[in-house]
Amino acid sequence: MYRAPVADIRHSLLHAADLGKAIENGRAGDLTIDLLDAILAEAARFAEGEIVPLSYPGETSGALFERGRVTMPDGWRDLYTRWRENGWNALTGPVKYGGQELPTSLSAAVCEMWNGASMAFGIGQTLTIGAVDAISAHGSQALKDIYLSKLVSGEWMGTMNLTEPQAGSDLSDLRTRAERRGDGIYRIFGQKIYITFGEHDLTDNIVHLVLARLPDAPAGVKGISLFLVPKFLPDEEGRPGRRNDVVCHAIEHKLGIHASPTCTMIYGDGVGETGEPGAIGWLIGEENRGLACMFTMMNSARLYVGVQGLGVAEAAFQKALDYARERRQGRSTLLAKDRAEPNASAQVPIIEHPDVALMLLRMKVLVGAARAIVHNCAHALDRAETDENERWWSERANLLTPLAKSFPTDIGVEVASLGIQVHGGMGYVEETGAARLLRDARIAPIYEGTNGIQAIDLVSRKLPLSNGDALRDYLAELDAIAEQVAASNREAFGETAARLREALQGLKETSEHLMNLVRSGALSQALSGATSYQRQFALTAGACYLTKAALADAASDTRATLARFMADNVLPETEALRRQVLGGSESLVAAREALN
Repeated sequence: MYRAPVADIRHSLLHAADLGKAIENGRAGDLTIDLLDAILAEAARFAEGEIVPLSYPGETSGALFERGRVTMPDGWRDLYTRWRENGWNALTGPVKYGGQELPTSLSAAVCEMWNGASMAFGIGQTLTIGAVDAISAHGSQALKDIYLSKLVSGEWMGTMNLTEPQAGSDLSDLRTRAERRGDGIYRIFGQKIYITFGEHDLTDNIVHLVLARLPDAPAGVKGISLFLVPKFLPDEEGRPGRRNDVVCHAIEHKLGIHASPTCTMIYGDGVGETGEPGAIGWLIGEENRGLACMFTMMNSARLYVGVQGLGVAEAAFQKALDYARERRQGRSTLLAKDRAEPNASAQVPIIEHPDVALMLLRMKVLVGAARAIVHNCAHALDRAETDENERWWSERANLLTPLAKSFPTDIGVEVASLGIQVHGGMGYVEETGAARLLRDARIAPIYEGTNGIQAIDLVSRKLPLSNGDALRDYLAELDAIAEQVAASNREAFGETAARLREALQGLKETSEHLMNLVRSGALSQALSGATSYQRQFALTAGACYLTKAALADAASDTRATLARFMADNVLPETEALRRQVLGGSESLVAAREALN
């Protein structure tokens, strides 16, 4: 049974991500510590009491498709209605349109709970949040007035329509076309695939944000426009009216998240009630500049996909920990402190065995590190909205976004797999639910830009920000954490300070190496080490954040011992990654021929 880790989330927000200082300095809007605590507690209650009971049956039955309609599992429509009526969808929305304008970091915290309870449930509203961001930033006032209040409240849901059969990660070959009708309205024709919640019965209307190409558009990604295409055209009173010419052709049969409908959408197939061919749509932003508008939504989605990986990882850790405490096998090796001499013939819980304890502790510190990276990225996004040094904070958010998407989703898969291992053979059968978590987790490193694409973005676009100064400022902050733990002289930290210094020195070396390659035009060589670098960066940052959070907890050594465990048992992996970044390119080129 999933239990929302409120204490860990709260500590990470306040101390690893400095939300506590932001609240104290008036940089967190109307958020106070008391309000934070109340929201986290109520989110935990809803996740545990409302979502968890419907998670397993929802995944068992899945979303059902018939003749263009998708029916969600029993109870899910009522669950979603209760969720939005409690105000959860409006948490970060603009006040003008019924939102609460609370920090993104708080939204990320509660979204972790939704995804820990059910990733299939948690994913839908993240796209609505992104749609609100895109329309708020780039939509006309008329579109804002019609759609934002419905999307902010969650009465209507949003989707993101990018992918086509021939255009996945590379959108330059996108073929969905838009035609000008002549009155500010466009008609959309084409097919989109892998559209999350493209069709469902949770809401009375669905607002699709669709990338398409005009007839006279330039070739490539510079010729893509973004359009708002509702399932039902709003009438004069803003209610769903005539059916638009957009239909779900099919849903995918997937490895996991079975209750989340992944749809093939057809635009302009003659199924609407508009009396003319093509799905009616309205331009968002400017013609041929739609990709820039869509990136507003995509960057939001990337953060929240990271949250999905984080939520599943936490759930997998909890399930494995509960099982390891109960399952008895083998004899004690006196791993735990202060235990009386054991009965040599008595079996003990498997958590007492070093191998199992190592797996569980690895799971726990990876989850904590991923959570801190997510919270720091979200906090940077918040500060970019409230701080006078907007550019500095925007660059910090841009630097951390690839890490916040890739690392939590990678460790989501790793932790869920370790969870099965802790369960042993029982983890491989459906009875425990451990296998379902691994199936769910596996999509997160793929969608919203594969983690390989995140690594490309990190190395080619984010490291050069402000000629590398954005990165250097960030590394200086991590250096300061290493110095603080060294100065603390707390025995519980062991050699953590030395381990952090070693990892940071290695990260500086690979960072400068890659930046020099990018500057010299040797992009292919730089990208050969991009994925290893991304992992090296995330492990180092995550270990520093765990240490930072532990320094703030003077009343207990538990967090310090966890930071020490990561420094001693996980952080040494960064040395191998450093070598891969610095020396792996030539062997990659040489071995590439073996794939022919």
